[in-house]
Formats: sequence, structure tokens, C-alpha cells
Amino acid sequence: MAVRSASGRADAAIIQSIYRPWVERTAASFEEVTPSVEDILARMETRPRLPWLIVEVDREAAGYAYASRHAPRTAYRWSADVSVYLKAEHRGRGLGRVLYERLIPEVRALGYVSLFAGITQPNPASVALHTALGFQLIGIHPNTGHKFGRWHDVGWYVQSPPNPPQSPVEPRDWASTI
Repeated sequence: MAVRSASGRADAAIIQSIYRPWVERTAASFEEVTPSVEDILARMETRPRLPWLIVEVDREAAGYAYASRHAPRTAYRWSADVSVYLKAEHRGRGLGRVLYERLIPEVRALGYVSLFAGITQPNPASVALHTALGFQLIGIHPNTGHKFGRWHDVGWYVQSPPNPPQSPVEPRDWASTI
């Protein structure tokens, strides 16, 4: 097993192939149409740059994780959202944890303080992963997304230090060659 940085069109295509079933078959993603490879590549290259990682098992992509800006207003710049998606046949093997154990330190090293994860409810596997990594439930947003003919709630989880820096350093861009 190996975790590597994702960059470029070929990796965007790999990510799209992993993400497609999540979009088309589940409410874990509130996207209703699978983004194009170009759309995913644009997300990967959006400023500020944040990590996108791929985990490989036997040299085949098994999943990916990434961080993205939490919200556009400037005072949110120390907060990021994190997500992980795995191929169905690789779920339950600890790969989500492996990805996050690489992603989270990289995001923190860039200067991000609070990390958020929005989890469509119910999703006991994702809740277990996030709580095992120190994320805490901070609230449920009811009826947040309507997909597959029904409303879905989203639980918001945060991993944040108990004593955040009073004068945080400005977050930096991630270089995919790390």
C-alpha cells in the first residue's frame, strides 16, 4: 500500500472513476451529476491549493482524500473541509484512516487550524472513522440535501485544537510534489 500526491489530468481521471459511484448511487455526495475530469482537475488546482492524495493497493488506486477551503469569506481562511472516498471493494480495510493520517498533518502544516467533515446521515462507518481520528460532532443540519427522492440530514464534525493560536500564521499553498 502506498499513499501519493495527486496531480494532473491522469490523476483527475482516477479520482473521477472512484467518485462516480458515490455520486450516482449514494447520498454521501450531494452532487447529482458526476463532475467531468476537467472539473475535478480544476478543483485540484483551485487556490488556495490544498492536498489531494491517492492510496494505491498493489499499484492500483483504491481511494482518495482531499482538503478544500471551508468557506469563501476571508476570516474562514484557517478552516478546511476534508473528505475521503474509497472504491467499494476497499472499504472497511483501514484505508480511509491511512489517507487521513497523511492528509491531516499536511493540511495542518500549511497553517490550517480547524478541519471540518460533513457526513450525510446515517453513515456509521464514516462517523466511526472521523470520531476515531478525534473529530467531534458539532451539529446536525436537518433536511440539507434532497437526493433520490428524499431529504438528508448532514452531521458536521470538527477536529480543532482546544487552544487555537491567537495570532495564526497565514495558510500556505500546498505543493503536489511533497
